[in-house]
Amino acid sequence: MSPKEHNYKLSVTAGPSYDPSTHKSVAVNSPIPHLIETEHATIDLRVRIQEYTGLPPNSPRTSPYFSHPTRTKDQYSIAISFVPKHAIPGTELVFGNDFDHPIRDRLPPGANQALRIVQWTIDPGLEGDAYADKPYLYGAALSSWNYLRVCEVVKGREGADVLVGGEGEGEEEIIEEGGEGSGEELRRKLDVPDDPAGRRRFFLAEGNRARFEFEEGRLYKADFGNGYLGFNDFSLRLPGFSIKVTKYIDAKNHQLRYVLKNKRTGDVYFVVLFTLLLGTGSEDGDCGDDDDDDDNDDDDDDDDDDDDDDDDDDDADDDEDGDGDENAEAGYDKRYYEDDEGVD
Repeated sequence: MSPKEHNYKLSVTAGPSYDPSTHKSVAVNSPIPHLIETEHATIDLRVRIQEYTGLPPNSPRTSPYFSHPTRTKDQYSIAISFVPKHAIPGTELVFGNDFDHPIRDRLPPGANQALRIVQWTIDPGLEGDAYADKPYLYGAALSSWNYLRVCEVVKGREGADVLVGGEGEGEEEIIEEGGEGSGEELRRKLDVPDDPAGRRRFFLAEGNRARFEFEEGRLYKADFGNGYLGFNDFSLRLPGFSIKVTKYIDAKNHQLRYVLKNKRTGDVYFVVLFTLLLGTGSEDGDCGDDDDDDDNDDDDDDDDDDDDDDDDDDDADDDEDGDGDENAEAGYDKRYYEDDEGVD
């Protein structure tokens, strides 16, 4: 890891809206849930990151989660228990990333190729525009989540009791595909496949999503994660494509935001914000001196240009074993769209 990368510390916050002032720090790799209560939903959120070295400094470096047979290849997880306070059509609930400002001037070479690879190998249902004034990359929640569990109706309970029934708080939970009680019956009635890969393929069809409704007062559990985004070394590794994210970070572009929202109404259910805190002030949440960073933008860009060839060589070296190319030629990621013993 270069000296420049050592100056970054990762901070994870979450809240009910895009406004960071509504967010609270997330205890990464902790079994203690992060509760978010809004007019739209009650959310129990847990974030896990493999080899975590971010803030606060005493955070666990890993979680027992990553030792589970179905999670050993993942680098991070965003897991939720989710109770809507009003019905949400299955065609309208989306999960993904978005930004409040353009990022096209900081996108690495091959960004369009990377997006095609993501759509091709990870989630064919993804839609986005990285070059828009407000870039976004959303997927239908029903086909994007790695695991989805439909549970019982819990309407009438309050707060955390809605999510755990007063039990299990602080326990390490691994969300498995399937259903519980009437939730299992609902999946069966809609012919939703029992396995994660089958369910993801099933809900790629808009007609199948249109038949599904996230019911008011029913508990849903979902887990999202993958092995492609490494928060420890700030790298993105896709089949046949690899980049170091830190090369494209500056004072204006140092955050990655995940959001669960209604794409029609704009209702936000929760936001998780991953922030790379820059410079020596990172312990205090200081993102560095914006003025200094702005003044040095041109110099940084020149340095980046000088390093492009070296980085491209490094990226190519990452895939010398051929595994990435083999996966790319297959046209999809077997972990998500094929049954694989010990994985799905």
